[in-house]
Amino acid sequence: MPMSQPFKDRLFPHLPAIVAHYGTPFHVYDEAGIRETGRRLKEAFADIPVFREYYAVKALPNPSVMALMQDMGFGFDCSSVTELMLARKLGARGEEIMFTSNNTSPADFAAAAAEDGCILNLDDITLIDKVPRMPELICFRYNPGARRQGNDIIGKPEEAKYGVSHDQIVEAYRQAQAKGAKRFGLHTMLASNELHYSYMVQTSAMLLELVDRIHAELGIDFEFINIGGGLGIPYLPGIDPLNIQAMGEEITALFVDFKDRNGYCPALFMESGRYMAGPHGVLVTRAINRKNIYRTYIGVDACMSALMRPALYGAYHHIDVLGKDGGAGTEVVDVVGSLCENNDKFAVQRELPVIVDGDILIIQDSGAHGHAMGFNYNGKLRPQELLLGQDGTVRLVRREERPEDYFATLQFEDKVLRL
Repeated sequence: MPMSQPFKDRLFPHLPAIVAHYGTPFHVYDEAGIRETGRRLKEAFADIPVFREYYAVKALPNPSVMALMQDMGFGFDCSSVTELMLARKLGARGEEIMFTSNNTSPADFAAAAAEDGCILNLDDITLIDKVPRMPELICFRYNPGARRQGNDIIGKPEEAKYGVSHDQIVEAYRQAQAKGAKRFGLHTMLASNELHYSYMVQTSAMLLELVDRIHAELGIDFEFINIGGGLGIPYLPGIDPLNIQAMGEEITALFVDFKDRNGYCPALFMESGRYMAGPHGVLVTRAINRKNIYRTYIGVDACMSALMRPALYGAYHHIDVLGKDGGAGTEVVDVVGSLCENNDKFAVQRELPVIVDGDILIIQDSGAHGHAMGFNYNGKLRPQELLLGQDGTVRLVRREERPEDYFATLQFEDKVLRL
């Protein structure tokens, strides 16, 4: 959504000084906003005996931002060995980490088991026989297939590559139990950037019903259900945000009913990434060129290697021009980068204040899947990341990539296989 007024108030008056000090482009993240969202999330589920957010590292894998999540009591949801390494470098261990991978390799399993392990969330029933040693606590990712509808980003569950099917799920727990598992969790993730909270309530109900079914067949109790991520943010102006309070109230009622029927209450886990970080980051870039042909193009010094959502999804990211509100005139432009790709565009036919070279553009909602999805096509190098602290500081939390980083993988010991 258009960035909050408090975030603007904290950032915009200081942007000229920040730009002068660090140069452009850069992503900048708002500590105060992240902490406020975390507080609201915990408050919404405070009446469930055990609630925990496992921050989805893939959304924004910056250790300084991850440290904020850890300070709020959150765990980490990791989907790769590198993300496991990031979490463990911050001191996270064991059940503070959930490892949700897919097409998991032997090397991945070895990494998951290292350093006090983690909660292993298996994506496929065939992986049971590939786990070197079945942990005491095991979780499976459930895919309900045609029993549920996904949304535009993830698509139909029956077409998704993720999860154990409905017909396999009881057998998966039976096999894990036979191999020594004694503690159990259940996970699913069916939607991405979902703004209708009732969808997440329905997902919670679905998992609690499945817990009842598995218990009836196998006699096992579940320590937790994990409703995954997918909590949405309104990128477009005028769209209502997710009603986290109503979501919390209705899911809590489901848990109260479950406890009344079963005599115990599993923990509720979720793995929000976009919801936690997305609205609290912006990409700051400078206008460097103006081109008038069949359209007017505003060229900036960032490109889609710093934020590829508009090119990948046609996603809308709101843009402010520092110090200009359109009162002196507007025009319809495309805001573009310098990649040799025609979809290297941050905005297409967008009405914006009249922009001249040197103007500072603030491309909003880049805090999730912005820097994290960056790449090096054309040899483009990803920009720096900054953290706007609650203490009135702005500090560098990742430097910009440099040519020596790009060329580093060309430095290696000669290896030749003679056939």
